[in-house]
Amino acid sequence: MSSGGSNLVRFVESVLGISFGDSLSDSVVVIITTSFAALVGLVVLVLKRSSDRSKDVKPLVVPKSLSIKDEEDESEALGGKTKVTIFYGTQTGTAEGFAKALAEEVKARYEKAAVKVFDLDDYAMEDDQYEEKLKKETLALFMVATYGDGEPTDNAARFYKWFTEGNERGIWLQQLSYGVFGLGNRQYEHFNKIAKVLDDLLREQGGKRLVPVGLGDDDQCIEDDFSAWKELLWPELDQLLRDEDDVNAPSTPYTAAIPEYRLVIHDPSIISVEDKFSNLANGNVSFDIHHPCRVNVAVQKELHKAESDRSCIHLEFDITGTGITYETGDHLGVYAENSDESVEEAGKLLDKPLDLLFSIHADNEDGTAIGSSLPPPFPGPCTLHTALACYADLLSPPKKAALLALAAHASEPSEADRLKFLSSPQGKNEYSHWVMASQRSLLEVMAEFPSSKPPLGIFFAAVAPRLQPRYYSISSSPRYTPNRVHVTCALVYGPTPTGRIHKGVCSTWMKNAVPLEKSYECSWAPIFTRTSNFKLPAHPSTPIIMVGPGTGLAPFRGFLQERIALKEDGVQLGPALLFFGCRNRRMDFIYEDELNNFVEQGVISELIVAFSREGPQKEYVQHKMVDRAAEIWTIISQGGYFYVCGDAKGMARDVHRTLHTIVQEQGGLDSSKTESMVKKLQMEGRYLRDVW
Repeated sequence: MSSGGSNLVRFVESVLGISFGDSLSDSVVVIITTSFAALVGLVVLVLKRSSDRSKDVKPLVVPKSLSIKDEEDESEALGGKTKVTIFYGTQTGTAEGFAKALAEEVKARYEKAAVKVFDLDDYAMEDDQYEEKLKKETLALFMVATYGDGEPTDNAARFYKWFTEGNERGIWLQQLSYGVFGLGNRQYEHFNKIAKVLDDLLREQGGKRLVPVGLGDDDQCIEDDFSAWKELLWPELDQLLRDEDDVNAPSTPYTAAIPEYRLVIHDPSIISVEDKFSNLANGNVSFDIHHPCRVNVAVQKELHKAESDRSCIHLEFDITGTGITYETGDHLGVYAENSDESVEEAGKLLDKPLDLLFSIHADNEDGTAIGSSLPPPFPGPCTLHTALACYADLLSPPKKAALLALAAHASEPSEADRLKFLSSPQGKNEYSHWVMASQRSLLEVMAEFPSSKPPLGIFFAAVAPRLQPRYYSISSSPRYTPNRVHVTCALVYGPTPTGRIHKGVCSTWMKNAVPLEKSYECSWAPIFTRTSNFKLPAHPSTPIIMVGPGTGLAPFRGFLQERIALKEDGVQLGPALLFFGCRNRRMDFIYEDELNNFVEQGVISELIVAFSREGPQKEYVQHKMVDRAAEIWTIISQGGYFYVCGDAKGMARDVHRTLHTIVQEQGGLDSSKTESMVKKLQMEGRYLRDVW
């Protein structure tokens, strides 16, 4: 055997950990070395295929942050540190942002704090794990938003249902010190309901409240409310997280770092941009806010008549073969795009070409995290045009944190000072007037401070919030139109106090959408459905009352489609009153022919319409309700259901007061018993509201 062959055999022996002995013929050497080479080649091929598969682009548009670690990590020794758990329930990302910012500040202030941030839905995989895990918490802070008609956010709904329905648990949280900050809007009836209920229940079940519940008001400046709540929190945390010698020592002033993604610029001749949306269902796909489905627009038509100076769009999405399912009364989430006009203006303000191909990353090149306060990055690589169109909220008024980020990158000192002042406690009134009351969009504010040119990594992390889906009450029934989802959308278009014409992102997109029936190059959007408790009674013979002016008619159109399908199947229907309202029958009486047809077919017992601009006096649905007070009382008192859909701030409040009056007068009840009966209707699920 040659010396080269001998060396190769010795190498194979060392790799395999065996010995072939000293007397090997050349032919045996050839067999051994050839076999070894083939084995190595096979391993390399397998690894390469595995690597290639790992590079496949997943069909995600808004990745969900991975905040859960392995159970082994959870049980790691804290090394003398005190665990601080921060939970968030968020719909638009604000509560999540507050939770992550709070975590960063707690870490900076207290060396002995071991901080973890959890999405409430991710905290426990199964409901019974909530109790098991919460028993181990000693210090917890909750950032929870109230959404819709006093409802928890989607990611907090499972926890909230579990926590509020477990009355039999008694006193079991004695070890827990806690604080709750709520995010809501004072214009709505159930202002910060979720935070208030959670705060009360935590205390009732043994928890020690560190600070009064914070009531953040998004109608004003919720960032100031959060800052004020934190100022109450720090003295309490000082007692728990600082050593006795340090409790009375002054805290080091904390300045939050401006979040920034790592930005990678790509060569378009080398990198291809792949489709990030899936329209193919498989057994493992569940479409939701983080995993929408690309769906074509099948039908688009104007519902207002030519005489109207406003617009209302009927849109149908074709869900054939997608695997998307929904029930009558559910909601549809739609990811629309900013207009080309807004995108081009943003590109000019950033002084960047719109065809720039880039990706953003929340980790360093070595894989270590940049910071826990960063939102999950959007998919890439993509062009700047795509990023601004699909992922950046350009038209909402900027938050104070965004102004600070703009100030840090303003080359003109006077502009930097003005931005800093607007974001400071001293500039609260000016910010409230100049930004919020004036409804100045992010683009308008950036135009006022042209020397500020934030890098893209900072713009997408700290300046422009993520563009959120818009939600619509589905205006169809799957029993009637199984392959379509219908939406009824009023165009948002009008002047702001600054004179800018505000064009709603999604309604403008729907107004301009090209349907499949007109072109194969039709419009499409990433969509998903969201379940709702706004449902018809289990028994179709149960009488119902529906109140829905304008686009508030949407879910009731779905109800009526459901009822006509049931009737065609021979099901006996109960009475149904529909109160609808619009301005003028010659302008905005939407779905008029359909509604009249429903009456003729016996699907609606009676259609009562209020026209607010036809007579000398404005007449609304609540006035029509007073005219039918006896009928309404009869239906309610005999087990019927009462539904309201539409504007929460005006119409729904007026309808609620009118219902209260009808119950009191028709039932001959005093004020206290009336309140109890209306509440009982709500608790029994017989008074349901779908309001916004």
